[in-house]
Amino acid sequence: MKPPPAGRLRRAYLHLSRSTAFQKGTYLNINYPLFLRSWHTDITYIPTWEGWVFLATLIDCHTKAVTGWAMDDNRKTPLIETSIEMAARNHQLAEDTIFHSDRDSNYTSAQFANTLAELGTRQSVGRTGICFDNAMAESFFATIKNECVHRTVYPTHEHAYRDIARYIEVRYNTKRRHSGLGYRTPREVHDEYLNQQLAA
Repeated sequence: MKPPPAGRLRRAYLHLSRSTAFQKGTYLNINYPLFLRSWHTDITYIPTWEGWVFLATLIDCHTKAVTGWAMDDNRKTPLIETSIEMAARNHQLAEDTIFHSDRDSNYTSAQFANTLAELGTRQSVGRTGICFDNAMAESFFATIKNECVHRTVYPTHEHAYRDIARYIEVRYNTKRRHSGLGYRTPREVHDEYLNQQLAA
C-alpha cells in the first residue's frame, strides 16, 4: 500500500462556507486567536501488520491541543464525525466555532455538513489543490509520526489504538512543549485561559 504524499507547511488562509456549495466567501487567517473558536481536522494513516489504521484528529488553533480524535480501519465519514463528537462532548462550542478541513470527499459530503449544522458551527475548506491551507493538522501528523509511530511496529490495530491514545492524551496534550506557545504545553495554555476568565 502506497501512502499519500506529505505536503509542505506554511501560513495560509481559509475559505469559509455555511453550506456544501463552498461558494466565494471571506478568508480567515489560519492563526485564529480565540479559545476553542477555530479547529482544524484531517485524517492520516498508521501502518500495522493487519493493514492501515486511519486516525482523524481535531486541533484547537489557540492551544494546539488535540481536542477530539478517532481511529478505525477505514476513512469513511463516521470516523471524522466521531472525532468531532468527542471534541463537542468535552468542550463547550461557541456559536461561531469554525471547523477547517481539506476538500476530501468526506469533509465535503452532505452527511458531514449536517453534523456540523447540528452543532451550530461554521465549515471552512482549503482552496482546491493547495495543501498548505491545512498546515496545522499536517504539522501534528508529522509530529506524531516522528515521535511515536515511526519508532514503533504495530502487530495489530489494537496495539496502534493504545499507543496513539497514550501519546495524544498523556504526552502531546499535557507534557509536550510547543515553541508556538512560548514553550508551554497545550494544557498549560488551556488552564491559563480558564484562570483569566475566572479572574475577569
